[in-house]
Amino acid sequence: MSSQILKIHQQLVNKEITCTDLVQEKLELLSQNTHNTVNSLLSDKALKLAAKVDKKIAKGENIGLLEGIPFGIKDVYMVQGTTTTASSNLLKNYKSAYTATAIQKLLDAGAIPLVKENCDSFGHGSSSENTIFGAVKNAVNPELVGGGSSGGSAVNVAKDYTVFSIGGDTGGSIRQPAGYNNIYGLKPTYGRISRYGIMAYASSTDCVGPIAKSVEDIRIVLNVMSGKDLKDQTTYASAEIDADTIKTSEGIKTVGYFKNFIESDAISPEIKADFLSAIEKIKAKGIEVKTLDFFESNTLVSTYYTLAMAETASNLSRLDGTNYGNRIEAENLKETYAVTRSENFSEETKRRIVGGNQVLSQGFSDAIYLKGLALRDAIANNFEDDFKKVDIILSPVTPNTPPKIGDSLKDPHAMYLSDAYTVGFSLGQLPTLTVPQGTETGLQITAAKQNDELVLKFANFLKDTI
Repeated sequence: MSSQILKIHQQLVNKEITCTDLVQEKLELLSQNTHNTVNSLLSDKALKLAAKVDKKIAKGENIGLLEGIPFGIKDVYMVQGTTTTASSNLLKNYKSAYTATAIQKLLDAGAIPLVKENCDSFGHGSSSENTIFGAVKNAVNPELVGGGSSGGSAVNVAKDYTVFSIGGDTGGSIRQPAGYNNIYGLKPTYGRISRYGIMAYASSTDCVGPIAKSVEDIRIVLNVMSGKDLKDQTTYASAEIDADTIKTSEGIKTVGYFKNFIESDAISPEIKADFLSAIEKIKAKGIEVKTLDFFESNTLVSTYYTLAMAETASNLSRLDGTNYGNRIEAENLKETYAVTRSENFSEETKRRIVGGNQVLSQGFSDAIYLKGLALRDAIANNFEDDFKKVDIILSPVTPNTPPKIGDSLKDPHAMYLSDAYTVGFSLGQLPTLTVPQGTETGLQITAAKQNDELVLKFANFLKDTI
């Protein structure tokens, strides 16, 4: 699909539509939708901003490329004055005191926020069912999950309720729902976009990223949000990615894929066959394809969840109802803390906090947590060696198609294993993009650190190849 942002921008400039009408139309679609994608609508704010854009156009003033473009925000981002719930009971009435850096950059560019979007509570889940707002329903088949944890964001884009949405990706939470709903979703290189103002899940792998219907829209939004931020010391300065540069596949000579991903018993026969068919089409274009060795899926999932649970246990320790949150009084302070957290956290969040505290506790940290850190280093080193042999790594997004709503809640272990093909790239802090081609849940394109441009280049190449 061609760029929705460029199309709408031209329509606004040519006065074929008004920004107010556009925003009103999207708000009505969001309010009437039955996919459980909405936590709260930002109607007043959106319509006021739209009126300002219309006023500028009426005066004959130039507007920026993102000015007047409606977008959605996963409900884990601070936006000053709005309710930011993380889809949790604990924060259901929490009002943001400030705005996240990435979101502020979009607001400064004139983009119009429409909605805070449903997701797994605190990002804990792969199906967007662990939420107080009801399970997000898949855009293609509402009996299936929308993916997670950025399920609401992905479904809103797929259904054209938003032009683009901002998700959050810790172990696949942008890429997997993008694959489940047949759209594009990017996890940039760790540190390319500031994490300031996002509710922390696992700080060492949390990434801010765009979800959209075209490579060009991903590029436009990525450029606006990228850059050094003094409020996030992991960020770095990055050059803008030029539209013309990513139109050619120049510089991509070799593609690799992990043999053990495709030979795994866990992958469905259809996804395996479709993936290998895509590989043959790439070979037919003259690109060399190499098979690579990698860690077993179980090792990747175990390493990721060991570290992610440890970090989330630490990050969520501040949420006890004292400074903010839905406090429940009990007989004494200790009981108040216990009841507040027990009653307000979802079962999945409690499972991850308990798991995280265990791996950090005396007697376990050396055997489990430190081993996890060592494995993460080994995974990063493996990637470093791989990118000496290939320019791009291609993989399926998921081993299977989306499950029915309710199935993941019955089997948390199966839900964790559904992340088998995404978590390794998160541990490596690499730029990875889901594209809606190749298999039923898409393909995942990965490049070396800080080489986000190459990922977008190859995505454009695949559009004409598969």
